[in-house]
Amino acid sequence: MNLDSHRTPTKCRVQGLIFASNGGLTKRTAKASRMRAESLGHIPSGPIPMPLRALLYRRPSEPQAIEVVFDGAMYLVRVSRHRRARRYTLRIHAATREVVLTIPPRGNVKEAKSFAERHGGWIAARLGRLPEAVPFVHGTILPLRNVNHRIVHRRNMGGTMWREIDDRGNRLICVAGDSAQIARRVNDFLRREAKRDLEAATRRYAEQLGVNIKRIAIRDQSSRWGSCSTTGVLSFSWRLILAPPFVLDYLAAHEVAHLVEMNHSRRFWRLLERLCPNMNRAKVWLDVHGPDLHRYNAPTGPARPSGGRRILDISDL
Repeated sequence: MNLDSHRTPTKCRVQGLIFASNGGLTKRTAKASRMRAESLGHIPSGPIPMPLRALLYRRPSEPQAIEVVFDGAMYLVRVSRHRRARRYTLRIHAATREVVLTIPPRGNVKEAKSFAERHGGWIAARLGRLPEAVPFVHGTILPLRNVNHRIVHRRNMGGTMWREIDDRGNRLICVAGDSAQIARRVNDFLRREAKRDLEAATRRYAEQLGVNIKRIAIRDQSSRWGSCSTTGVLSFSWRLILAPPFVLDYLAAHEVAHLVEMNHSRRFWRLLERLCPNMNRAKVWLDVHGPDLHRYNAPTGPARPSGGRRILDISDL
């Protein structure tokens, strides 16, 4: 029931608790209601493990995922209930190839599954258009600093990994040891290379602006390429080491500029353009090729929405 803000809420009793008709416990009666409920044995005395409203309105357990079958193929769809959602929506996170079905507060799993099944063709088509994931295994070619390198497994050789050029001029990333260690060792190697390049680039720009960097963190964000905290910690995606050096430099300059302007105002963009003349070129490269970087050693778990996503909701029908 929706009430205008100027109207006095009607009160009602629910197991000894006095609630306003809009669902809120009034200040005047909160203490009295609790004492009455305790005396009647409806709630225990002392701290309550969860809010009373949550106890009254909590739902039975729901599945974390559902299966949608289309044209003989099965797609796993993660279920997420959101209190601000107004309709059923389907989202595909390009970075992880994860399909997410959002349910509004008053929706139910049966209707949500029916909605997803009706759009099984949409799910299949969108996933089919995404670039295929590229695992870090023997023979994989990855663009280290935008230059193709082939991963080569050298099982019986000492050491962990190194780079070399073969007789044909091909650039190789060689990995020793057991094949099960290839993905982890290549990932660790790329993170080290990314951190080395980003530390050098950010230090150079910080000296130009006269600011101090507290720390550089290398992560695997799917929603952004970099970030800057108010404490001076700069975080970057390791995948920038797969982009051309001028793109990595731009992201380094971008986050260092935030140490001066913690916003995206006109002053920030003017400062960044002075700091990095290749800004526009780098932004275009990221818009065109950035989503493709997420297919290398793509994670399989849930992720935050990324820039490369498509949303389908009930208004599209």
